Formats: sequence, C-alpha cells, structure tokens
Amino acid sequence: MIPIEIIADHRENQSSVWESLSAFPDVQLRWKDLQTGDYIVEQGAIFERKTASDFAASLIDQRLFSQAKRLAEQPMRAGIIIEGGPDDWNKLGIRREALQGTLITLTLVFHLSVFRSRDTKETAQLLVYTGRQFARLKEDAPRYRIYKAKRKRTQQLRLLATLPAVGSDRAYRLLDYFGSVQACITATASELEKVPGIGPKTAAAIRDLVSPEINQPLTGHPKSI
Repeated sequence: MIPIEIIADHRENQSSVWESLSAFPDVQLRWKDLQTGDYIVEQGAIFERKTASDFAASLIDQRLFSQAKRLAEQPMRAGIIIEGGPDDWNKLGIRREALQGTLITLTLVFHLSVFRSRDTKETAQLLVYTGRQFARLKEDAPRYRIYKAKRKRTQQLRLLATLPAVGSDRAYRLLDYFGSVQACITATASELEKVPGIGPKTAAAIRDLVSPEINQPLTGHPKSI
C-alpha cells in the first residue's frame, strides 16, 4: 500500500473530515497553517472545502471569488469541494441560475475543478482517492520513462533503416555502435566501415546521401531527362 500525504489546515480540526481521513491506513495526515486552501494532497493538488452554508455566505459577501483567485495562483492543481446534500441547498434559498453562474465562473474563468460531496465522509474519500491517483502516477513514472526511451529507440531504428542498403539488421548495428542517429550520419566513411556488415559501398552510399551537396545555382530551365 502506497502511503498518501495529506496536509490539513489547522482550522479544519473543527470538522469531522480528519476523523474520516484517519480511518484510512494509507493516509499520513499532517497539520499546518495554510495561507490558501484547506487541504494539500501529495503536494500535487490543493483544495478549498466549503459547506453549502459557507459557499452561500462567501458568495453573498464576495469572498468566494477572491479565494478562487488565490487558489488559481497556486503552483499545483486546485479545486473547490462543495459539501452538502439536497436538503442543505434547499434551506439556503439560492436561485439555481445564480449557483450555475458561479460554478461556470469557477471552472471557466478561474480554471478550478469543482467537486460535490454529500458530507464530510465523502469529502475525505475524495481527498484519499485523489492522493491515491497521484501516488500511483509517481510510482508509474519510471516505467513511463522506460517506455518513452524504448519508443525513441524504435523511431531511431526506423530512420536508420531507410538509409541506402541498411535495412533493420544493419540499423541495429549502427545504433549500437554509434549510440545516436546524429553520430551515424556525421560519421566518416571509414568510421562507418568499422561497423560489422557495413562495407565500403554501403558506407559510401550513406555518406553520399547525408552529405550536403555543393552545387552551382541553376540558371535557366532544367534540361529534360
């Protein structure tokens, strides 16, 4: 099981989210005074948590958009978790149009991800699932780099195989010997001949193809062939 680090703002100790987080064995919870946001997950995502009543209050007194601006300026993915069920929203009396307009502004103007959760337990689950995704991506990163390296080598081999009289077998030998496509095409004919299977004719053909030609500029119309 990959450990997940979640940093929580000290003010969140008044909520029961931390109790739900503590129930997950892979969560390492740390408390900190956060200037922006309420939770930082795996140093890759920052979240502001708002109950339905908090959300409504911050919308009315215009704090919501200043908080959204600060979130959007953070050097990591940022989102807002809006917590509350249908009953909570019905009690607030916010017009649906106003709510929809606010959500559009948060997502399209501030580029924030907006999540809905029913209660503190679901909020904790959302944070944990986010952390697990980040942890999994970090674990897979070395394998992804290996895949990219293999893909690059395949592309290099295909490129070398198109050289005169080279083909796939000699392409392998050239790349193994010189280490890069650039080294292959800048090698002299005598250097190319040191590669097993590359004779004088093949070396000369490769050099003839990759060497820049120095010709006099053409004047008039080209002759018919």
